Amino acid sequence: MIWTIFLLVQAVLLYFILTHRSRSKSEPPLDKGVIPWLGHALEFGKDASKFLNRMKLKHGNIFTVRAAGRYVTVLLDPHSYDAVINDSDSLDFTRYAQVLMERIFNLRLPHHQPAKAKAMMKKHFLGVNLGALNSTMGKHLQALLKAEMPQNQKDWKKEGLFNFAYSLLFKAGYLTLFGGEQNNNGTDPSSVYEEYKKFDGLLTKMARGTLKPEEKRTAQSVRQRLWELLAPAGLTEDSGSSPWLHAYRCLLQEEGADKETQKKAILMQLWATQGNVGPAAFWLLGYLLTNPEALAAVKREMETSDSLLDGPVNTPVFDSALEEALRLTAAPFITREVVQEKTLHMADGQEYLLRKGDRVCLFPFNSPQMDPEIHQEPQKFKYDRFLNEDGSAKRVFYKGGRRLKYYTMPWGAGTNGCVGKQFAINTIRQFVHMVLANYDLELSDPNAQIPEVNASRYGFGMLQPEGDLLVRFKPRNTH
Repeated sequence: MIWTIFLLVQAVLLYFILTHRSRSKSEPPLDKGVIPWLGHALEFGKDASKFLNRMKLKHGNIFTVRAAGRYVTVLLDPHSYDAVINDSDSLDFTRYAQVLMERIFNLRLPHHQPAKAKAMMKKHFLGVNLGALNSTMGKHLQALLKAEMPQNQKDWKKEGLFNFAYSLLFKAGYLTLFGGEQNNNGTDPSSVYEEYKKFDGLLTKMARGTLKPEEKRTAQSVRQRLWELLAPAGLTEDSGSSPWLHAYRCLLQEEGADKETQKKAILMQLWATQGNVGPAAFWLLGYLLTNPEALAAVKREMETSDSLLDGPVNTPVFDSALEEALRLTAAPFITREVVQEKTLHMADGQEYLLRKGDRVCLFPFNSPQMDPEIHQEPQKFKYDRFLNEDGSAKRVFYKGGRRLKYYTMPWGAGTNGCVGKQFAINTIRQFVHMVLANYDLELSDPNAQIPEVNASRYGFGMLQPEGDLLVRFKPRNTH
């Protein structure tokens, strides 16, 4: 008995020695939380925005918290973000990305070359190839909308707006980039979407490693099913998929990835390309439908604009409304691993030491996007927030009397910058234009409000709603 107690005391002492950490004067404020090892992990995961706001009130713009055995330094001063974004020597983007790849997609790419992959993506999602992608996406959107609501239908159709926008844009994106309709096995986009929705519902738990046993089994079976559905995509140039996907397959082969690994990587790309556009379109349409003045302004601009389906367009009102919807609902973390000790120079002149082995996290959703000093009444949707009085795009915002480089960051920045940004904006613009021009769309309950966000999804790109917003629509009578 005495020997058992002795061993227990020794184990506790050893644990304390290994996990004990105190703050040195040169480091950011340290907040370990009251629960050993776990620290603030539960509160962080439950509602990151609320938790980080509480920490900011307590400690200021920079602080270090313990979460599940890791120490994470959070920086919430947008004037200082470049000190993290531009440092690729002391701070590494790929290590944490690899952790998430393994947890979510069961994927390891030991010989992956991120720079090469990004260059390949730029080739296919920018420049002359962007026009072809926009055109293909437009055709699929039109066909799917007509199938969803035939022009000769007279009655109103009721549906949740989130499900409507997400499913339609997912299927159109899948057909455009993954070529589902022409694959050898004739994969139906609806089958892929149904499985993907189950996968997406477990995504944050997979990323945090908090799946229950039953959820683990579900996650694995859904992944397996998606791998099978995606197996033929991009295998050959004439497989019906886009040139981008075939080029991505070739890059994986060059890196020595076998067929199993390639299937897992294709699922990752499905999430990367389709996981955010549908939710973004939902929030934009939802905010427009619950703000009649904004809806009228966007419709007016669309009626007077040239074709929105091809070529460059000038839609400052739409652009501002979209940017405002994204300001309110785009909430990715920008995370780096500290690979060598670094002195972080803040914009206010303060300096802080970052320890090797820690992580650094920026959370632009809290600041700049929801910062009342930058955006007055930040909780409120103002469709013209990003417009000057003369109707031009507003790009000048201030904090602490200094002009901001980053006043909203839905697309990330630096290494995290989204290569498909313009394609995504064009897709949402086409979708919104098609829906508003060809259908009568209204709230089922005229007094309905935009749903609350699912707070557990902070940190993972576009937020999703708790519940849905019920709408009704029918083909517009053009006679």
